[in-house]
Amino acid sequence: MPEGSDEVDRIVDAWLHERPDLDFTPLQVLSRVARLSKHLDRARRTAFTRSDLDSWEFDVLSALRRAGTPYQLSPKALLQQTLVSSGTMTNRIDRLVSRGLVERRGDPHDGRGVLVVMSPRGLTRVDAAITRLVDAESELLSVLSAGDQRRLAGLLRKLSLDFD
Repeated sequence: MPEGSDEVDRIVDAWLHERPDLDFTPLQVLSRVARLSKHLDRARRTAFTRSDLDSWEFDVLSALRRAGTPYQLSPKALLQQTLVSSGTMTNRIDRLVSRGLVERRGDPHDGRGVLVVMSPRGLTRVDAAITRLVDAESELLSVLSAGDQRRLAGLLRKLSLDFD
């Protein structure tokens, strides 16, 4: 194997030997994406664990954080942002309440409505987690120049548009 080759190159070379009739370009791209995804998952788990959060807790808290002050959203808005079922969201909110990371409050604009409001403790945790995550992700991409990172982000955006 030439210098700078990776495991995907080895796999594709073996397939080319066995099936020279196939174009393995998709395998070269998507196998690398899959392998990088495993490293990203590991980095995320580490960042969240160091902030005493599970990944689903980070998802809910980060949705509240991105909402801006006063860091509150309706359960319906949280459902839309986290793509889970209503029952799952209710369970998640209950668990976050029991950990002191969020609280439920009545919606002043809707007498029957409820808002999920992030607590100061939740804010501290999610801010620590996002800082650790961005640092870890920067490390994963450190072999690419800023321009290469922007180009890669653009290509991945183009690829993912049909899936979103």
